[in-house]
Amino acid sequence: MTAELANKIAAGEVVQRPASVVKELVENALDANATRVTVIVKEAGKSFIQVVDNGEGMSETDAILAFRRHATSKVFAAEDLERIRTLGFRGEALASIAAVAQVELKTRRDSDDVATLVRIDGNEEKERSKTAHERGTSITVRNLFYNTPARRNFLKTRQTELKNITDVVTRMAIAFPNVEWKYVSDDETLMDLTVKPIRERLADIFGKALSEALIPIEETTDILAIRGFIGRPDFSRKSRVEQFVFFNNRFIMSRMINHAVFQAFEHLLHHGAYPFFILNLELDPCHVDVNVHPSKMEVKFERESDVYRLVLSVVRKALAKHNLVPTMNFREGNAVDDAEGKFRFASPTADDPFAGAPREAATVIPFPAHPMPQQESAFVNFEELFERRSETQDGSAIPPRTLPASGRILENRGREEGLGGSEQRPVWQVHNKYIVAQVRNGLMIVDQHVAHERILYERAQANFENALPATQQLLFPETVEMSPSDYSLIKELLPELQKLGFDMKLFGKNTVVIDGIPADVRIGSERDILQELLDEFRTNEHDAKFDIRDALAKSFACKAAIKAGDRLKIPEMVALIEHLFLTKMPYVCPHGRPVVVKIPLEELDRRFGRTS
Repeated sequence: MTAELANKIAAGEVVQRPASVVKELVENALDANATRVTVIVKEAGKSFIQVVDNGEGMSETDAILAFRRHATSKVFAAEDLERIRTLGFRGEALASIAAVAQVELKTRRDSDDVATLVRIDGNEEKERSKTAHERGTSITVRNLFYNTPARRNFLKTRQTELKNITDVVTRMAIAFPNVEWKYVSDDETLMDLTVKPIRERLADIFGKALSEALIPIEETTDILAIRGFIGRPDFSRKSRVEQFVFFNNRFIMSRMINHAVFQAFEHLLHHGAYPFFILNLELDPCHVDVNVHPSKMEVKFERESDVYRLVLSVVRKALAKHNLVPTMNFREGNAVDDAEGKFRFASPTADDPFAGAPREAATVIPFPAHPMPQQESAFVNFEELFERRSETQDGSAIPPRTLPASGRILENRGREEGLGGSEQRPVWQVHNKYIVAQVRNGLMIVDQHVAHERILYERAQANFENALPATQQLLFPETVEMSPSDYSLIKELLPELQKLGFDMKLFGKNTVVIDGIPADVRIGSERDILQELLDEFRTNEHDAKFDIRDALAKSFACKAAIKAGDRLKIPEMVALIEHLFLTKMPYVCPHGRPVVVKIPLEELDRRFGRTS
């Protein structure tokens, strides 16, 4: 095996994507005691990555050796692995990067009059000379994976790769608030951070609102010291994207620590919510193995059970010190919030006869011995909806004009069949989750959340195709501070978000201004919907058959839809059912979950042992 081939194989372990290059170069800058680091990328790092620092710099000899495997390693004996305190230690990074890219290094020490320039192309030295350069090191990486096209073809979308780079810079900026950071993507400055105390640094990165909701953690024991912050439960997220664990300022991935924090929050979080936290564990490196994976982001603790219990205890203690019990304000009359406006349908038109159609409530007679709470119900005829739908030859949505409102369906059906009111079939909401109705041969049950999700998904798809979104303008524009990662994602998705109905513009320095929101979003929830949409989008983007518009439509539908637990009024239930059966596929949600379940009368008879 040639040295060139060996370097390419090794590079595959260290340099997996542009973000890997940024991580390795930034770690080298910090190990050189830099107090200012600038990261510049173009085309999400595929064509250009540059990291500039004001660190100690290198001599000409060291600059040449830096591109040789293990020449700069801090490990000289096996026991050295037990006392590693630098971010880098194997001496593989520059050699691995140079094997799959065109690299230029400029470096100068304080004691040198001129800087050293070294150019490497696929691990082959092309130039070695002197040049002008300020104290520190500048490394430029061009055309990553130019000589390994298979690896380049496996890179993700520009948005995904840029997000990964942004995550790397964000983590470093959190871990090192004593360092100035500048991060530029395609000539746009995404991050420009001066040296500040950690809480102010977090406010610059994540916004003032979140920083004010952070609970500090600081505990020192014989085992380790834990410092950092946890977010209040009401600032939880729908994904784990903002959970940061550091070991001696090195970002690590640890399911064990994540689980300990999650257990500490226990019943304080809603289902599907995850806490925000930043924890830095400080302990003697001899009790931790950092040489688990080439990425250096996995570690093994010598006393994992003790670390788990300590993290769990410290987080619980911090939560107990703060009043996290929500306050409930009761109003006169019904204490349950009005369900009006939980989901929005367009105003009734000739093409949409169902929206806002009035319904009459059915009388529910409770059992004398065990009175049931009074529920709202209405009459709707599922069978008519199914029959009308089956009349279409291709199974597509029923043309709105062919299907009258269900109130008129019942009225006409009763006259035609000579049926009295007792034959009219009611609809109820059960546990504020499901809508139940009687059909000819049993019961039909609709999951209200996924039903609304299907409606919003197809509406979003139509908005993309027709470019005619329905937007409701806000009386007062909403200014939202985003994390650098979220801001770069919004910038990438802005044209598609506008087609969904968001009227928004970039305001600079990770800030967006929302002037209008989709008609299906409840006013007052625009900030939460936008954030949850981004989180859900990131989850969907890992699908093998990823399509930006489809992923956005799914994410928007999931987050804007009414939720299990939302109480619906009669017109809302009926409108929801009727709009559901106007969709192309009313039986499953965009993620494949069932929307409608039918329980045949024969199954009910069998369960009750009835033979006739």
